[in-house]
Amino acid sequence: MLLGILLTIHIIVCICLIAVVLMQRSEGGALGMGGGPSGFMSARGAGDLLTRITWILGSIFFIISLALTLLSGRQGASDSVVDRMKVEAIDPNKLNQPAQPAPTDPNAAPPPLSAPTPQVRNPFTGDAEGAPAAPAPTNP
Repeated sequence: MLLGILLTIHIIVCICLIAVVLMQRSEGGALGMGGGPSGFMSARGAGDLLTRITWILGSIFFIISLALTLLSGRQGASDSVVDRMKVEAIDPNKLNQPAQPAPTDPNAAPPPLSAPTPQVRNPFTGDAEGAPAAPAPTNP
């Protein structure tokens, strides 16, 4: 229940953070670089407001991300992977045994056909592998 609520808040914060970052100017100087007295309605004041909102939403984003990680880790930590495996049911005598062939049924469909094996050629002579090698050229 708590994870669902936190995840919903997290998604809302993510969408708001994306919107605030996209509203900022792309000329740089954001995130509190520089400063000075400025009014709220000036371009500089609007930039400062968006910068503060970005910092606040970014902080909330990281805090909720950390909380979600910790809570989901504790929820899944109740069972170990080894505890979930049924180790007692494994018979060590059957582990390295070859696979038993399936019983043949005369009414069963025939196995699927496979593609023919490609003929491999020697890259130096161009002859098929297994064919007699061509005599080497002689220089007069």
